[in-house]
Order: sequence, then structure tokens, then C-alpha cells
Amino acid sequence: MILHGDGLLRIAVIGTGYVGLVSGACFSEFGFSVTCVDNDQAKIDLIQNGTMPIYEPGLEDLVARNVAASRLHFTTDLGTAVADADAVFIAVGTPTRRGDGHADLSFVYAVAREIAPHLDGYTVVVTKSTVPVGTGREVYDIVAQTNPQADFDVASNPEFLREGAAISDFMRPDRVVVGTMSERARTVIRALYRPLYLIETPIIFTELETSELIKYASNAFLAVKISYINQMADLCEAVGANVHDVAKGMGLDKRIGNKFLHPGPGYGGSCFPKDTLALVKTAEQYNIDIGIVDEVVSYNDKRKNAMAGRVKAALDGVVAGKVIAVLGLAFKPETDDMRDSPSVDIIRELVDAGAQIKTYDPKAMDEARHMLPDSVSYCASAGACINDADAVVIVTEWNEFRALTAAQFIAAMRGHVLVDLRNIYDGAQMRDAGLSYSSIGR
Repeated sequence: MILHGDGLLRIAVIGTGYVGLVSGACFSEFGFSVTCVDNDQAKIDLIQNGTMPIYEPGLEDLVARNVAASRLHFTTDLGTAVADADAVFIAVGTPTRRGDGHADLSFVYAVAREIAPHLDGYTVVVTKSTVPVGTGREVYDIVAQTNPQADFDVASNPEFLREGAAISDFMRPDRVVVGTMSERARTVIRALYRPLYLIETPIIFTELETSELIKYASNAFLAVKISYINQMADLCEAVGANVHDVAKGMGLDKRIGNKFLHPGPGYGGSCFPKDTLALVKTAEQYNIDIGIVDEVVSYNDKRKNAMAGRVKAALDGVVAGKVIAVLGLAFKPETDDMRDSPSVDIIRELVDAGAQIKTYDPKAMDEARHMLPDSVSYCASAGACINDADAVVIVTEWNEFRALTAAQFIAAMRGHVLVDLRNIYDGAQMRDAGLSYSSIGR
């Protein structure tokens, strides 16, 4: 470790996407000097001017506070940031690779090659990106081959950040997982996470491969729970049961727990879709059958596609020419993330069937414009969106949608169809008011 005058370790974070920006800001909140690096000058300029490239509650204030305290810095100068760092976090994207479903590690490996010549003194290179088993060893080999004189170790420190609650998840996590190559590297990581030791956060040290697999295994298990309760919801509809009561009865069993037992249109976002697929592909490489996860990947795709069918059925199959209001575009509330959101599949299919789509989302509409058909219109409020609609579809459970009443729907809509894919309303109240109301598993 470099002995700095202030006695604190210094951190460089490569990548200012969701993981990199949140992690960098939170480490600076711990008191460390953090430099976030990105090769996109326009993005760096925006952040330095106080404009966040993503929506995450509390992030703008957190960044501003630590920039003002001179603990958090942003630059395109990778060499200087890396040379001054005791730990370099790689936090670039690992999207699904086109053609074969594997995680695309080209950005991770490119960063490894780029940082190698600039390492100065003992440095821990940490993969914060979600990466398949074996990536850490490959990063080590790339750095060692590029700079044989480098004094370094590689560590794996996967993130477990929920979009919409990322800051609290970083500052008060359930656990921190770290895969390392040496006790020397563990000493650095322990110092970085010392503030969490003080609040008795479990910090698990493992081998590199184990740490990398923990991340994928965790996300895949949660995806299985989501798909399971969605299948139970379909069964509930068939037999006349209530999926929420089923979920409550299951969740009170401590072996099962009540998290991720909420029925809906299928999972989306930046993690579950690509991570479940990447895990399946890793298992295939090693000739291991993880059919449960493989089936979940297939089922979730089918479920998202099936949601438009529910809307069509609620309209008695007559969709062409209908004005359909879609409330919610992001894959979950408190984020603007549209990646693999069910809304994309639903809207595209309804547009193809001849529907006129109006939509509203508190945060995701700018992103949605790049992903949805040009014919979709965007409204300034939920009220404007449902006005004169033949049908309303709830796709994302933003809190402001929960406040809408049956009387408001009746007064504003031209038709009377309400398809609630998140079960946020009381079905009896909606039907008693004269709405044709349908939901999931009830």
C-alpha cells in the first residue's frame, strides 16, 4: 500500500455507470479519496456539473456532498488516477454477448490492459462488475502479461445493489463478499470496508472463483422465486385461489421468507435477465445441468410476452384502434432503468396489434423514447395519460399510481378496462365502481 500523507487508502473506480458511480460515491462517503474514471468526456462533464447519468434516490446529493468535501473526483485521465490508487475497481458493463448468450467481458479485459502500465506500487485490482467464474484469473494474467513488473493482486468484490435502494444497500449491506488471491489483498479490502466492520456487517472472504459464483447464484435464486410465484399466480387464477394469501402463507415459513414472492409480469432490469443467462452458459461450458435456471430464463421471456395477451383478452380481443394507457415503463419503481422491462414487450405487441399507446412514467420516459415505437405518445402525468383511454394497464408500481381512485378512472377514461399487472388496487372496489378490472393471481 502507498503511504499517503493523510493516512487513507486511495481508490480509483473505472466506469461511471450504475455500479461505478454508486460505489465511488459511497466509498467517498466512508472518508476515502475516490477518483471515478470514464472515457466519455461528456458524461464526466455532466456529473461534474451535478447532473447524474442515472436516476437513483439520494445519489445526486451524495455526489455533491463528497465533491464539495474534495473526497470524490471525476476524470478521463485514467493513468494518473490508477497510479495514485491503492485499489482500482473495475466497474464497467458486462452485457449479454450477441449470438451466444455469454457475458461480454470485452470491456473488463480492455480496462485490465489499459490500467496495467500505470500501476505504481502494490495495488489491488478489484472486479466490481458482475463476471463469470474465471474472469478474475484472466484479469490477473492480462495485467501480468501487459506489465510484468507490476506488484498487484486481483480481487473479486461483486455488488448486491438494488436499483432504487442502492445507497442504503452499499452503506448497510446484508453482507460483503470478497474473493482474493492473498492475505496482502485481504488487508487492503478489510481497510476499505472497515466502516462496515464497525456495524458488524458480515464480510465473507473466499477464493476468486467462489466469490464470482456467489453473485450469479444469488441472482438466479431470486429469479427462481419470482418465476415460481408467477406460476403459482397462474394456478391460483385457474383454481380460484388468491396468490397474495398463498405468498403470505409461504413467506411466514422462515426457510422460505417473504421477499421476492410478489406476482407480476416477469422480471427485468440490468441484472436478473443477463445474470441468469450467463450462469446457464457457464454451466454448459462445464457440462453441468442447471435446468431449473434454464427453465426460468425461458419462462420469464414467455411471461413478458404473454402480458399483452391479457390486455387483449380484457378488451375482448378487439385492440386495433383502441387507446391504451400504460402507466409505468421502468422495470421497477425508483429507477429509470428500461433494460428488459416488461413494458417494452407489452407495448411493442399492442402497437403491432393496432393499438394507440399513451404512456407515463415519473423517471423512465427519456430512456423509453430510445426503445419504444415512434407511435407511442408520452404524457406529463398519470391523469393526462388515462384521459380518454379505452383501457389502462399498470406495469410499474410507482407509489403515485397507488393513489389513483376508481372514481378518477371512471371520470377520466372513455372505456372501463383496467388491467393491473402489479396488483396495487382493491379489485372489489374497482369492480363495484363499474370498472372491468383484472389482476394477477386473484
